[in-house]
Amino acid sequence: MTRGDRFGRGGKTTIGFRHLYPICLVVACSAAHGQAVTDAELQKRANAILTLMGFAVGMLPGAGPTVASFLAYTVEKKVSSEPEKFGKGEIKGVAAPEAANNAGATAAMVPMLTLGIPGSATTAIMLGGLMMWGLRPGPMLFEKNPQFVWGLIASQYIANVLLLILSTLAIPLFVRAVRIPYSILMPLIVVFCVTGAYSLKNNLWDVGQMLVFGVLGYFMKKLGYSPAALVLALVLGPLAERALRQSLIISDAGPFIFFTRPISGVLMALAILAIAVPVVRALTRK
Repeated sequence: MTRGDRFGRGGKTTIGFRHLYPICLVVACSAAHGQAVTDAELQKRANAILTLMGFAVGMLPGAGPTVASFLAYTVEKKVSSEPEKFGKGEIKGVAAPEAANNAGATAAMVPMLTLGIPGSATTAIMLGGLMMWGLRPGPMLFEKNPQFVWGLIASQYIANVLLLILSTLAIPLFVRAVRIPYSILMPLIVVFCVTGAYSLKNNLWDVGQMLVFGVLGYFMKKLGYSPAALVLALVLGPLAERALRQSLIISDAGPFIFFTRPISGVLMALAILAIAVPVVRALTRK
């Protein structure tokens, strides 16, 4: 590697695109793991488009595989010819989020390794652990500790192969787990939810919030509203509010900065169209 490959203008360190090749290949392996243990129909539905969507969303700081999964589920439901079957065991509703989830989980490693910005809660924990050992993720990590970086990427290949083998062998066990009576499964789910909510801050208030949103989700399902949209709002809401405050602080044009800049203007136009098109269709049908 020459000096021009490693340094940009002003001596700033940059990452060559070739550094991302192994990570992208790991994403492909992850997506293959999400499809290999399924039948032909599931493999067909968990296609490359949803994998690329999961990869793109997984690279966003703070988004991670959770947001990628819900987005993929929503997209698959929108384009499906039988959306009423979703939520009732439709195999397409399993393939879409799983393909995006497997891609997004590995894609969250990209901003963490190259920029030092965690892409998910898991990579945030990994970032803290690396800094405790004196390793600071970022552009210089590839220069100062190449053995660690490439060793980590190699471990992703090995982990995906082992996960594929173990998951395939454990299919009979997973099938038996699905056959557990609902009267036994439901109390276990409630116990795990209460334990998880309390363990975050050791606060009963979080448990109360979990129960309230559980009741809210029940009524949303009964009334035909999408719980996935609410989950996305809860995950992306704080990130959007923080970005909005930052943009308004650095801007002298107020909210018009979102329409005068090329990238933000295109995104705002797409967002407005996404809201306006369903409204116009509903009005024209009436």
